[in-house]
Amino acid sequence: MLQYGPISNRLVQRKDPMHTSPAPKIVGPRDGKAGSLGSIGVRFMVDTEETDNGGFSLVEHPMGPRKLAAPLHRHSREDEYSYVLEGRMGALLGDDVVYAEPGDLVHKPRNQWHTFWNAGDEPCRILEIIAPGGFEKFFEELVDADIAAGQPDQEWMASLFARYGIEHDYESVPALCQRFGVTFG
Repeated sequence: MLQYGPISNRLVQRKDPMHTSPAPKIVGPRDGKAGSLGSIGVRFMVDTEETDNGGFSLVEHPMGPRKLAAPLHRHSREDEYSYVLEGRMGALLGDDVVYAEPGDLVHKPRNQWHTFWNAGDEPCRILEIIAPGGFEKFFEELVDADIAAGQPDQEWMASLFARYGIEHDYESVPALCQRFGVTFG
């Protein structure tokens, strides 16, 4: 088993105070900034600043057939909840492998090593609820850095991981791809 150092204590600061608008908000199927994270996509639907005290954020992740979303990783500050809209999502949560289909919700708790993937031959789309909010900014920084165009500077990536309190195990990718019949990137 690989050993990992401690997660950074540096925090990404949220705007304070946060205000929500009493006006209704409708996010249509083509609304919201969208981009690529390399292996999967991301569409920003509800930002932290739009919620009461930064309670959550919401993104959509479209995944191509048999795509691994990310290496094994763990978050120190937030829980994630994946709601499957279409397709079949697989997830490794600690030592447990689970599969979810449309209408299923998968909880990925903070401090647990996990990953997820499209476990089918058709596209898969999930809504990712992140609580508390703020981690959507991590995805935004990756999109803005155009990570899909190639591997960014490793020093920059390490700084990004530290700012958001996340650890990644890139050495896990080949074994995950072989074990679950997926590709990454």
